[in-house]
Amino acid sequence: MKTAIYRQETINIENYPRELFHQLYLAGKKETLFCSVCQKPVQLYLGMKRDPYFFHSNSSLNDCKGTEAPVQVTEVSIEQNGFIIPKSRSISDTQTRQPSFRKAKLLPIKASFSKNNPAKANISDSYVQRLFHSEIPLDYNQLQAVLESDRPLLVLSGAGSGKTRVLTTKTAYLINEKRVEPKTLMLVTFTAKAANEMKQRLQSYPDMNFTQINQLVTGTFHSIFYRILMHHQPDQWNFEKILNKDWQKERIIRDAGKELELNEKEFAFDLALQQIGFWKNSLLLPHEVKTESKWEEQVAFLYKKYEETKKKNELFDFDDMLVGCYQLFSENPSLLERYQQRFQYFLIDEFQDINKVQYELIKLLSRIHKNVIAVGDDDQSIYAFRGSDPDYLIHFERDFPNAKVIKLEENYRSSHEIVSTANEVISHNKKRRAKVMKAQFSLEKPPAIFFPLDEEEEATMIVTEIQEKIANGAKPSDFAILFRTNASARAIFERLVTSSLPFRITQDAESFYDRFIPRSVLAYLKLSMNEDDADALNTILPSLFLKQSVLRDLKAESILNDCSLIEALSLINTGFSFQDKKLKLFPSIIRSLKQLSPVMAIDRITKDIGFEDYLKKRGSEGNKLEKGSDDIKDLKVSAKSFGNLQEFLLHAEHMSAQNKEMKKISKNIDNAITLSTIHRAKGLEYDSVFVLGVVDGSIPHDFALEEFRNGNVDALEEERRLLYVAMTRAKHHLYLSILENRRGKIANRSRFLTNLLKKPK
Repeated sequence: MKTAIYRQETINIENYPRELFHQLYLAGKKETLFCSVCQKPVQLYLGMKRDPYFFHSNSSLNDCKGTEAPVQVTEVSIEQNGFIIPKSRSISDTQTRQPSFRKAKLLPIKASFSKNNPAKANISDSYVQRLFHSEIPLDYNQLQAVLESDRPLLVLSGAGSGKTRVLTTKTAYLINEKRVEPKTLMLVTFTAKAANEMKQRLQSYPDMNFTQINQLVTGTFHSIFYRILMHHQPDQWNFEKILNKDWQKERIIRDAGKELELNEKEFAFDLALQQIGFWKNSLLLPHEVKTESKWEEQVAFLYKKYEETKKKNELFDFDDMLVGCYQLFSENPSLLERYQQRFQYFLIDEFQDINKVQYELIKLLSRIHKNVIAVGDDDQSIYAFRGSDPDYLIHFERDFPNAKVIKLEENYRSSHEIVSTANEVISHNKKRRAKVMKAQFSLEKPPAIFFPLDEEEEATMIVTEIQEKIANGAKPSDFAILFRTNASARAIFERLVTSSLPFRITQDAESFYDRFIPRSVLAYLKLSMNEDDADALNTILPSLFLKQSVLRDLKAESILNDCSLIEALSLINTGFSFQDKKLKLFPSIIRSLKQLSPVMAIDRITKDIGFEDYLKKRGSEGNKLEKGSDDIKDLKVSAKSFGNLQEFLLHAEHMSAQNKEMKKISKNIDNAITLSTIHRAKGLEYDSVFVLGVVDGSIPHDFALEEFRNGNVDALEEERRLLYVAMTRAKHHLYLSILENRRGKIANRSRFLTNLLKKPK
């Protein structure tokens, strides 16, 4: 059906404004949208593959065969000066809806598929022969990586190429064929989970027993080198002295921040800790840091005070485990030589993610035997913010002369269509080792791009697609929805919450409405609804350039003058005439908000009250990935769907509570859709993957585009690697979303897709 009754008027979806589709979708969910024939509730179908249409909520009514009533005029609501005003429009006017709806399209596949049977090698080693007989097959290059020994080895392991199998088989081969003592092998992974999985796999290999596996030195860099520190300096490195909670570290730098008079509500202390960790992992001591901005100057001061406080109280953090071990070896040459003699082989997983201190430790320890077996993929290096650098992999032979390089280019995970599309994307990076991944199967189902109007429509389209696939036999756990930053997931999280679909989120996914800036704006809205909301007032004081201690004075003024808290604001004397004048106007501005639509109220807060000026003064030097101004835009996109402040505030409160609940139960949900950042999804795989917001500003992120404009291409290349990682999580189906509008403004498709959209010659 193309017509329905909405707000007592008959509308035609073909001529209805596209920007209001989401209102119709929500109206259908609330059963306030009706069939123009039988008057029963209907819903709006809003998917990526078919034009929008209305359908009956009750499937038994979908055979409604009445003639759709003719209509001449439809009433469409518009905003004017903050008020909702109906606008008359003829439904025959084809110019009323811009932009028009576009169905999803399949990407052209340039490379043809031919079944590649990996070459077999003559196997003379008896243990490898037994591996093949025990159903642990290896392709030719995997086998060469296993057999190569007694020299540095770099295994370029592309996405889905079986690197874990190579590492475990290599370990078993060294022990059982080369007769290397297990205790002389160091197997380094980037997560404890990966280390445990490798040990479990080894148990299935011929001749591998529990005793041998337990003798292996396995674990993450932190766990291995902390064990060394504990062995030699147990008093100094007693685990009771570790700062293993963010709040413990943050408390130290917050105290140090008082010397700089940093506002505790304004300064991004969490990002300061991240920057301090970056410097430490880059082996930069406080006196060696070279700052490039005022924010970095402040953080460098906090770094110095942080280290002084730890030293005074004999405390340490996780980064100290690596830095401390490096210093221990550097200051004790004889001890270093003992470890150099002990370890014959170093097998390192995810080598593209190694940082400077980790790299220097491996260089020190491998100086005698030089048997470093590095397995990784420079195309998947996405942790620059932690200090990782693909240069260590790209220039491996520089520090490890006579190294052998073996490429694993067979992708066993994804279809030919996905692999060739991902190849096309990553091939445009300049800073990489050339490789072309080849798939083992074809589904003749190219990746699809779809064109939502905005973030709300994007979320609706994805949920509709998943619901249809599940109805046809798919499982919720087959799906992953990936995004660049947590803030980008607001709309899809909200749509999943209101659906019946089970889903899980990562533990660090903070509710959008609990972020500092949305929370502050919402506090203004709450004050307009309740002038004595002390918590809301306390939240906004920094944005009024008032200290938190002022709240006590405001409460006293409220009692003495028998007035509300916001009226008390107009009575205080700050000593600055300009600020006092502004505070006197505050009550009337706050009271005016509840008469406005949520979007107009947010506009008044940012412009008339001066919240936007506060954000500029607050600055975002340390927050490259989560810019404050973007939070305002995201909040306005969310607010568009609500007619009044009360509805919007209730929605925000509900979503915040749902986020906290989901984080509690996510671990216990097995068959569920995964909602994750791309970074968190690395190393995982799913049958179907949806990538949100593949447009400039999102992927690649704004900060990378800014770096590029300043002449630095490294950040942009990492963003391309990030998209490559997202695409190669998909086994069978890949969907890329190209928003027409992002954060209220016209969006441009990601520059990374330009060559994909060109038809093959």
